[in-house]
Amino acid sequence: MLHGLTGWHLLIVLAVILLLFGAAKLPALAQSVGKSARVFRGEIKAMKEEDAASGAPTPAPGVADARVDGFAADTPPSR
Repeated sequence: MLHGLTGWHLLIVLAVILLLFGAAKLPALAQSVGKSARVFRGEIKAMKEEDAASGAPTPAPGVADARVDGFAADTPPSR
């Protein structure tokens, strides 16, 4: 994915970011990203607690529910 990238490439990217946003705006930008990440983690935690409190079993990852309105859906014919 990052084949051939060196420390110089990272330094150039950081310099371009500094030129685009300016030194004064970078701390505010980092603070905004941090707050957004905290809010996101808090919402994920609340959703997990809500699911655990309701007692509803969660399906295994990658397993789709085959029922439609209480009836088992027909599986498509295999070739």
